[in-house]
Amino acid sequence: MPPRFWDVLGWCRLALRGVLPVDCLGCGQSLRWDPTPYLCRPCWDLITPLSGARCTHCDRPFVSQTATAWSPVHRCHSCLEHPPSYDRAWTLYPYIPPLRDALCALKYRNVYGLAPVLSRLMIRALPPDLNVDVVVPVPLHRSRLRAREFNQSLLLADRVGRYLMRPVSTIDLVRVTATEPQTALTRSKRLRNLRRAFHVRNAVPFAGRHVLLVDDVFTTGTTVNECAKALRTAGAESISALTLARTIDTSLVPDRLLAASHARSFTPPRG
Repeated sequence: MPPRFWDVLGWCRLALRGVLPVDCLGCGQSLRWDPTPYLCRPCWDLITPLSGARCTHCDRPFVSQTATAWSPVHRCHSCLEHPPSYDRAWTLYPYIPPLRDALCALKYRNVYGLAPVLSRLMIRALPPDLNVDVVVPVPLHRSRLRAREFNQSLLLADRVGRYLMRPVSTIDLVRVTATEPQTALTRSKRLRNLRRAFHVRNAVPFAGRHVLLVDDVFTTGTTVNECAKALRTAGAESISALTLARTIDTSLVPDRLLAASHARSFTPPRG
């Protein structure tokens, strides 16, 4: 869309908020005079891609910027000890507010309008060397899909596939086990929770192809790794994983982002 279209859309949204005010998902401030969607402009500006030295396999950030200075293909200890089944993972943004607020609003409050907005964030930070034949969203079990009524990974994958002009496979990789939510489990339990939870019921779209797995959040990587195992068994030539956000240690988050996040959530005492 041309820039003028988005300008007009923003001002139309601004006029509507004069009648129906909306609060920012991140800081709670009124968006009455801010033409940006869902988050105020300062909150949107806080969402910046991960940068610095990272594992060349799972994309895990390293504490030291010099970790890859003499070894550009350096891998983290976890990948060296237990190599993942995927060939490469890209995790684009840190899973911290306000992006975390936006993702939670999409997944748990059914704010569907955030799907195209978050997809644009994903597309903006796509790695330049993607080699893709088919895009695959991480599937939900049918019981979880009935309860939620949508798969957020599919919403993201659909728009990434359109941008890359590649087909999106939505029914060939399935989750066959209704597992507990990963967010409620320890790392060791996460690893056991998803074993053999995914199955490829039609290998034709994947055999000999370069597959891109798409998910919303990368935590331990267990989910995309188990999906990759199933795709590898189906004969995929290569498997990459792309996630919008990654949970990381706060010590790896730039101080300016943490400071801004804390400042915007701080309420001065009264009296």
